[in-house]
Amino acid sequence: MCKGLIGKKLGMTRQFTSKGRSVPVTVIEAGPCVVTQVKTVDSDGYNALQLGFGEKKEKRTNKPLKGHLNKSGAETARVLKEVSVENPQDFSPGQKVTVEMFAVGERVEVTGTSKGRGFSGVIKRHGFHGGKKTHGSHSHRIPGSIGCSAWPAKVIKGKKMPGHYGHERKTVRNLEIFDIRPKENLILLKGAVPGHTSGFVTIRKPKFAK
Repeated sequence: MCKGLIGKKLGMTRQFTSKGRSVPVTVIEAGPCVVTQVKTVDSDGYNALQLGFGEKKEKRTNKPLKGHLNKSGAETARVLKEVSVENPQDFSPGQKVTVEMFAVGERVEVTGTSKGRGFSGVIKRHGFHGGKKTHGSHSHRIPGSIGCSAWPAKVIKGKKMPGHYGHERKTVRNLEIFDIRPKENLILLKGAVPGHTSGFVTIRKPKFAK
């Protein structure tokens, strides 16, 4: 059984349950993914499938990658990712993995790259409440004192300060599948998923899922 699939985040919307309850969902175009390589314990030391998803211009694919993809019959692939698999002998290069591997009501985990916020201050980056707004205060959004007096006379490593915020690999676990639409290769997940619209994500079954 393959335990993951590559997808593209299309955005968020809402769906209604049979009882009329509004549920926020994230719409993901999941697959179909082409198996570009099968890895086994004997040849690579572990069992996994390398999946290819999406398309890109052929001129943007270099010759070594073209040769690798031609072995599986895939012309181009926008994204290549590895996912774990229990029985790699059940798969072969060129085989397609679709969203039908999941079921409605199943719990999954989604990994993506969070939105990049650039260089941000401590209020936006760490949630500081800020300083006073009145009575002559001049410290509205600054971090405040960061020193440690005479000892240890240095800034402690890991101090929350302004800096680069976002654009990090994030995983959200325990998301419930609200609906699956195989004809459109769509999967609807309850709640939010890391990343911006059109960002690529990996949907995986939980580690200890049967």
